[in-house]
Amino acid sequence: MFEHRLPTGIDLKVELIAGVIKRGKAAGLDNIMAEHLQYSHPVLPCLLTKLFNLMFEFSYVPSSFGYNYIVPIPKLKDFHNKALTTDDFRGITISSLLSKVYESCIYERFQHFFCSSDNQFGFKKGSGCRHAIYYTLRNVVNRYNDGGCTVNLCCIDVL
Repeated sequence: MFEHRLPTGIDLKVELIAGVIKRGKAAGLDNIMAEHLQYSHPVLPCLLTKLFNLMFEFSYVPSSFGYNYIVPIPKLKDFHNKALTTDDFRGITISSLLSKVYESCIYERFQHFFCSSDNQFGFKKGSGCRHAIYYTLRNVVNRYNDGGCTVNLCCIDVL
């Protein structure tokens, strides 16, 4: 009889967080900073590894790992001389450091399973608004050219 069993541990290694979590940032919702983990007792990464492996094994993530708040940061350098709109801000999310560490460990272990569409440009490494504009413009030009039409483009860069 064949019995399929899930692995009892996924070997999440908390030690890898040293290069992943950025130091010098504000404390998260749990009031823990990256420096707390960096300069903690050497047993702490072992305990966190054990805790995270148990969380993964039992498919349990504390609800507090989902808590966060968004802080609006102005995009403009000189925002004092202009009426601001919602488009002039970007949001940063403040969440607990331990949830970030857990997320980093999961991502490090399973990143080869994660993929996104080629049509996604935001929140993707090495991609952004410039790529989306180029991709869209290129598709429009190709579509008209395939239909036998000529396309004329004019671009103006205004600062």
